[in-house]
Formats: sequence, structure tokens, C-alpha cells
Amino acid sequence: MYRKRTKGSKKFNERMAKARAAKERKRLDGPAPEYRPELPLVRRRLIVEDFDFGEPVRHEVVMRRSGRVDCYLLEVDGQELPGRHGWSKTLELVRKSFIRVGP
Repeated sequence: MYRKRTKGSKKFNERMAKARAAKERKRLDGPAPEYRPELPLVRRRLIVEDFDFGEPVRHEVVMRRSGRVDCYLLEVDGQELPGRHGWSKTLELVRKSFIRVGP
């Protein structure tokens, strides 16, 4: 059965309280941490033009800030896509938006 330790625990708790207070004092007396600047609303914009079939085809992909640094909220030709997309997923979307052309 578990027994609560009583011998010496008062001294230990006092010592730990002093250590925590010293650590907090040191943190408050030191310089403030440097936070990175807030990211802009529109982080990247891809404009892709295809001239293979005479009349140029143009797609615009706007990559907006999301809750994560490595993900974006996408807007393709004015329509928002659901969910967050990373850089690889965005490039895959651009690649698949154009058809293959034979030689």
C-alpha cells in the first residue's frame, strides 16, 4: 500500500518553492522574447499562363494565411477551395489543371 511521505517533505517543498521563485524572477528580469512578425494575409500568388492552344489560358492561385505556417487557404480563379493545402498540394493542383500535350 502507498504511504504518504512525511519526513523531510516540508523542507523539500520550501526549497522547491524558492527555486521556482528564483527561476521566475530570472525570467522576468531578462529581456523580452523576440516574436516573429505576423504573416501577411496574402502570402503568395501564382499566375500561370498556357499558350499551347493558340488562345492563352490563365489561372491565378492566391495562397492566403492559415492557422499554420506551412499551410495556405487557397483561392483558385476567385473560388475558395475547402481545407488547408501545403506547397506540394498546391503545385500538384497547378500541374493537374493543365492537360498534357503530345509532340
